Amino acid sequence: MKKKSIRNKEEASWEEKVVQVRRVTKVVKGGKKLSFRAVLVIGNEKGQIGVGVGKASDVIGAVKKGVTDAKKNSINIPLTKYYSIPHPIHGVSGAAKIILRPSATGSGVIAGGSTRTVLELAGIKNILAKQLGSKNTLNNARATLNALNNLRTFNETANNRDISLEKLYQ
Repeated sequence: MKKKSIRNKEEASWEEKVVQVRRVTKVVKGGKKLSFRAVLVIGNEKGQIGVGVGKASDVIGAVKKGVTDAKKNSINIPLTKYYSIPHPIHGVSGAAKIILRPSATGSGVIAGGSTRTVLELAGIKNILAKQLGSKNTLNNARATLNALNNLRTFNETANNRDISLEKLYQ
């Protein structure tokens, strides 16, 4: 019984936001078949984030499938003590390109569209972001996730180069 309560606490800490719900159709022999596609973002505001897509014949089913997909594709990101990112980075998904830059304390999340939702649910509070190329909601969310996934901490960089942390700053 205790394991279930722990799992429920973990699931309760995940916050989900529906970014987009679209009615899509498929042409079949008997006519058009309607279904719904939901794009959503889940995050715990402590550095874990995921983007998922779900398709079903009703909206609620699509959202449930999207949550499951987002949990499968969730990642951990490094945050600084000022709730920003360690360094500037680019992300790409399809034709969508994202530029993320750390920002000064108190500046807030300067981003638009699905990028803003992804960054807020990741727990980032000070960042500057720019969407380039496509305006596609799903691709911009995935490009943001791609950029966040490629972030490295100073310790990781020093270990990869086999040098001390102090030498990295010289």
